Amino acid sequence: MEDRKIRVAITQGDINGVGYEVILKTFDNPTMLELCTPVIYGSPKVAAYHRKSLELSTNFTIVNSAADAVEDRLNIVSCTEDEVKVDFAKADAEAGKAAADALQKVVEEYHDYLVDVLVTAPVNHQILSSELFPFKTQHAYLEQAIGEGARSLAIYVKDHFRIASVTSNIPLRDVPAALTQELLQERLEAFAASLTTDFGIDAPRIAVLSLNPRNTATNSFGSEEENCIIPVVTEMSHNGMLCFGPYAVDEFMGKEEYIHYDGVLAMYHDQALAVFNTLSQEEGVVYTAGLPLIRTAPAYSVKYDVVGKGVMDENSFRQAIYLALDIFRQREREREAHANPLRKQYYDKRDDSDKLKQMDTNPEDEL
Repeated sequence: MEDRKIRVAITQGDINGVGYEVILKTFDNPTMLELCTPVIYGSPKVAAYHRKSLELSTNFTIVNSAADAVEDRLNIVSCTEDEVKVDFAKADAEAGKAAADALQKVVEEYHDYLVDVLVTAPVNHQILSSELFPFKTQHAYLEQAIGEGARSLAIYVKDHFRIASVTSNIPLRDVPAALTQELLQERLEAFAASLTTDFGIDAPRIAVLSLNPRNTATNSFGSEEENCIIPVVTEMSHNGMLCFGPYAVDEFMGKEEYIHYDGVLAMYHDQALAVFNTLSQEEGVVYTAGLPLIRTAPAYSVKYDVVGKGVMDENSFRQAIYLALDIFRQREREREAHANPLRKQYYDKRDDSDKLKQMDTNPEDEL
């Protein structure tokens, strides 16, 4: 990357939701412009409409692409039809298309090496999918468009608390059948890899929650712990991973055991979100791990109940930007460390000195 500020691509999300409110409020603070070069993918007309309705004073510059982004300014790349209508709190197909168009434009410019990280504003997933955009979530689209065959993992982050889930958005009745040893192992490996590469934790400690309540040897409501979770945790531990459990979620959270771990792996989506929302108080961030492009988002919905009222707190969106920047810098440090590894070091035992020797091969090769 040339000598410039990190370019943060920002999708407008649902134009009838709180996306533009939190974006404009965040960059009304000039300090944010010192940290990065923000590029909104959306509509200058829609942005101006929200700004006027909310009586905000945030200025922005219209550019053709991120290649033309102006530093120390909030930039907007137009990728939405000018005729699109803003109707606060209304879930309609036009808003879904506008959200999808913005996301697709970001991916296009990412492939052209024009953006560094992505922060997505909230969307209404019920209107996002269409014949032209056959994806139920932004997560699913990004995984297919830029995942390079790898599966991603949603990690919910609030300060030093990080939680992910093994299964995704499926009905609770389907969770036991979907929970397999192979999937659990895959999720543990992905979680540990992200904690190391993206968060800079050399030997992350991961707590694994149980699926069933009261998962003791004498009082369990199911067999998933014995048949799936315990064997995987045991095997991964023997292979050197610092993973522990399974823990019953009520006792684990009630006794604040989570403070001793770098990450917590839940078994299903609502198990993770119930825990996370209790701790985050709507100030958390969701990070999509496992993708080459760093993607974060505020961990809340379109908030139709408060849209247009000017009362939405932008802190979670700001934290999403901070996290994206932190992970980008951490990945840069990782790349630099692997590009210039230290030569192997050893002490020469053939003499009485303790002088440290360095070499590029195994010391025994010289014996």
